[in-house]
Amino acid sequence: MHSHLLSAVELALLDVSFGKWMGNQVNTFVAKVQITPDAVCSHGHTVFHQPGNELSLQIGNGWAIHRQTGLKVINDFRMLDMQFGGQGAPLVPVGDQLLFPDQDFCINLGGIANISMDHQSQRIAFDTCPFNLLLNEQARKLGKNYDDQGKWASEGSYDESLLNMLNDLPFYRNTAAKSLAREDLEVDFNPLIRNSGLDPKSILATLVRHYAFQIGKVIRFYSTSQNPKVLLTGGGAYHTFFIQKLTRELEGKIWLYPADSQIIEFKEALIFGFLGVLRLAGENNCLRTVTGASQDSSGGMIFG
Repeated sequence: MHSHLLSAVELALLDVSFGKWMGNQVNTFVAKVQITPDAVCSHGHTVFHQPGNELSLQIGNGWAIHRQTGLKVINDFRMLDMQFGGQGAPLVPVGDQLLFPDQDFCINLGGIANISMDHQSQRIAFDTCPFNLLLNEQARKLGKNYDDQGKWASEGSYDESLLNMLNDLPFYRNTAAKSLAREDLEVDFNPLIRNSGLDPKSILATLVRHYAFQIGKVIRFYSTSQNPKVLLTGGGAYHTFFIQKLTRELEGKIWLYPADSQIIEFKEALIFGFLGVLRLAGENNCLRTVTGASQDSSGGMIFG
């Protein structure tokens, strides 16, 4: 059963058991590489993300991690920002700004795609569209957990009607700070996909073109360079078919940073570690220009 469908008690128990499991994983890793960390910085697994209700819940109990590891733990990075009226997301842009300053755009293609960039002397960022959450659902219908390099998407025939309906969703008309969550996909995106009557490969092909159009539109709007430097990370950075469509959408006017697999796969984890460092130092790790909050803040609960 999906975690968001559990009872309150079942979810609380999962929170603790997942925290213990993560603590044991940390212990295994620490022993393997023979290091002594100052702290464990954990985002956890998002179950609910509802900015309109000032709620974002990630499981992976901080006390449970602390008890298993004996280390200081920082988690629950989103809730403080939400109490200041922010979206609680995205959180990574402060790391993009400070750790990858040479990139015009940092785009993470995970379950949801988000983008981060400097605009008018301040950092801004927002979710641009879904990504793997919708793609992987179709891949599972074809017998795999994901569409390797977008091969199935490349074999599908995209549907103009579905593409237009996706591009016309209200989310894309919102110009304020914005984020997407599983709840939004269930309400807005999935009904259009289900009612399209298309086969999985054609849905994949249509989604990829939808993503390329939306991300390309953002890059064109905010770019101050003829060939903007773009860092792609997350699982979608291996989606060859999407990259082809994005490049075509931008008429080849894009310079993709040749990131190695460690940056592609672990940039988000690296930056959450950095957010924890900022929290321990009492420095801001969440930017109001990104989330729409009333002020910058230093988010995260400290255990131990």
